[in-house]
Amino acid sequence: MSWSDPERLEREAERRLAELGARAASLTPKERRAIPAQPMPAQAPDRRRGNLEEVALGYSPAQARVEALRCWQCRRAPCVDGCPVRIDIPGFITAIAEGRDAEAAAIIRRNSILPAICGRVCPQETQCQAACTVGKALKDPEQAVAIGRLERFAADGERARGGAERPAVKPDTGRSVAVVGSGPASITVAADVRREGHAVTLYEAFHKPGGVLLYGIPEFRLPKRIVEDEIATLAAMGVRIVPNFVVGRTRRLADLVEKDGFDAVFVGTGAGLPRFMGIEGENLVGVYSANEYLTRANLMRAYDRDRAHTPIARARRVAVLGGGNVAMDAARMALRLGAAEVDLVYRRTEAEMPARVEEVRHAKEEGIRFRLLQNARRILGDERGRVRAMECVRYDLGEPDDSGRRRPVERPDSAFTMEVDAVIVAIGNDSNPLIGKTTPGLETNRYGNLTVDGEGQTSIDGVYAGGDIVLGAATVILAMGEGRRAAAAINRRLAGAAGETAGEKALDSSAAMG
Repeated sequence: MSWSDPERLEREAERRLAELGARAASLTPKERRAIPAQPMPAQAPDRRRGNLEEVALGYSPAQARVEALRCWQCRRAPCVDGCPVRIDIPGFITAIAEGRDAEAAAIIRRNSILPAICGRVCPQETQCQAACTVGKALKDPEQAVAIGRLERFAADGERARGGAERPAVKPDTGRSVAVVGSGPASITVAADVRREGHAVTLYEAFHKPGGVLLYGIPEFRLPKRIVEDEIATLAAMGVRIVPNFVVGRTRRLADLVEKDGFDAVFVGTGAGLPRFMGIEGENLVGVYSANEYLTRANLMRAYDRDRAHTPIARARRVAVLGGGNVAMDAARMALRLGAAEVDLVYRRTEAEMPARVEEVRHAKEEGIRFRLLQNARRILGDERGRVRAMECVRYDLGEPDDSGRRRPVERPDSAFTMEVDAVIVAIGNDSNPLIGKTTPGLETNRYGNLTVDGEGQTSIDGVYAGGDIVLGAATVILAMGEGRRAAAAINRRLAGAAGETAGEKALDSSAAMG
């Protein structure tokens, strides 16, 4: 059965539900173990190569219930320990299994403000699903309960029913917080702090808020309307959103506290400084960082050629350097922008690739060619300074390096040339250096990441940070976990400050009465 045949998958799930009947509520672990994992329906590869529509189509209600019935409801719930924001995973999965979809969404919302996003792009296979007892019992991690897909099902159902209720906001405290950046960590902080009644102003450098969710992840993996809905929820809560505002240029970080009077600041500016290889030819026309390429394609809508005149390579033969999710996104976007051939060049084997298994599978299905144990040595240009080819070398794997992965070792006399007319460099990002360089006393580590204490506070009192600016390039859910920790610390700080203010007023009142 093909996963790209949604109707057949739906019929099979309905048949299985009918077979289980009334027994579904009282299945033993052995019976649950016999239920096959439900594949995610998706667009057929030959069709999706030519459009920007979402590839994965989501579970039907019958599929979601069958998948939820696979959960053993472990007493210890190791999946929760693997979740950076500690969602009640057994609770929401039970609700889905019993057809209480609205309750499932509400359970997730207690801990996550971005379930429709996390259900699509987070690497559950290395977090909550890695700990799943079902996958371990079957000795196959791909047989773990599909927690992420079920989270997406619950969140999408909520959106179809009109969206989540606006989170309750406590009465105004008179305290204010500045949030710098509008990615997942910042969205989480803005929501959690605003819930407590503090005024929140969110500053975004681009003309649209959403951070990496908007400019970094392609439409075919994360529809932008979902991100826009989450931003709209913040606005409905009373969060003030200021675009086109570069903290460190438009306004210094210190000015937010000293001149603008914010009681606390959260910095969530991400890892937006692309790394390059430092090889000959990287300055040729047609060489892009993946950040720039995806920003032009996503935020600046380069794919909409009739209405958006965003400059971007109209290349026939594209090489992408790297093996992570960003490399997969860039390669698959290049196909959709008209490339006839796309080669993904990676110096290790597929087993060492940091990209999600699902993203690798989708890229292969769409015709991306994987050139493993190879890497670029220099990029060659024509007489006009445009990319015409790339000189590469071959590798073997040696001993493990500091990351635990086997180190690539260049083969002698293995150089060869690939004809290409665009190269996208997707070998990672470093933290945005602007705020660190314009804020005296703000400490960073040797990688340029802001250093924080156990509560997310930086070396400057009252200034907190989280997400990729602290972790380096990480995941949406890890950034959210950082944001939740920092928001809790900010709320404790402001609650204490409010208490001090109340005490001062009481003393003043007593003095006046005396």
